[in-house]
Amino acid sequence: MVYIYKLFYFSILKDHIIYYFYDIWAKYPMKITSIKSPNHSIKERNKKRIKFIVLHYTGMQSERVAIERLTNKKSQVSSHYLINREGKVTKMLDEKKIAWHAGRSKWKNFINLNNQSIGIEVVNKGHQFGYENFSKKQISNLVSLCKILIKKYKIKKINILGHSDIAPLRKTDPGEKFPWEYLAKKKIGYWHNISKLKNYNFNKINFRRLFFMNLHKIGYRYFIIKKASKNDLKVAKAFQRRFRQSKVNGLIDQECLQISHYLANS
Repeated sequence: MVYIYKLFYFSILKDHIIYYFYDIWAKYPMKITSIKSPNHSIKERNKKRIKFIVLHYTGMQSERVAIERLTNKKSQVSSHYLINREGKVTKMLDEKKIAWHAGRSKWKNFINLNNQSIGIEVVNKGHQFGYENFSKKQISNLVSLCKILIKKYKIKKINILGHSDIAPLRKTDPGEKFPWEYLAKKKIGYWHNISKLKNYNFNKINFRRLFFMNLHKIGYRYFIIKKASKNDLKVAKAFQRRFRQSKVNGLIDQECLQISHYLANS
């Protein structure tokens, strides 16, 4: 299937360049406004280095505060795109530039994923300031934007990640209200079907060891497979926020084990 989108119109308003994109999946027209952030690596990267999209929530009191932080040189934080509650998309950095959004992070054999990823911030107050459901317009335009980026950089669906996936000891975003299952239906990221494992007997197996073996195969890091550690709870919660959102307690139960086993072996 070929993904088609058209650049319909652009204009210049003060320091902002405004683009209008229409694509065949979008329920709403997608407008992209450009606001430059000074926070990025000087050296530009080759297109082939971009392998991941990392999704975040802003976790701040308002959109205004989030933009101020992402454009404040002292904060040393940035992202390539920001999507507000009304679905407006703001481009903050050219994709060739390395944004400072992932921080200390690991996924599979990759360390510090800033170098290989595009960061997208979705405006939401987050767990600290009053975690909200994401709006339909936000998610509609996020889907449209991701489809453009996936096609442009040939990004695999397994490489659409949340911040808490790659930094589970520090981060909880985009959180358990983020519609990962819906995005997977739109071929952005992936989901599970544990009904196929109903008759699989895990009763006599070391739950913890098998669970973390599965997580390691999926891509999660920051734990030791053979030995329990203080990191286990946070890593398990990160997995649950992504793949078992109805119950985020860090406990490794039958359902979590089934889900992890399905994802690791599908």
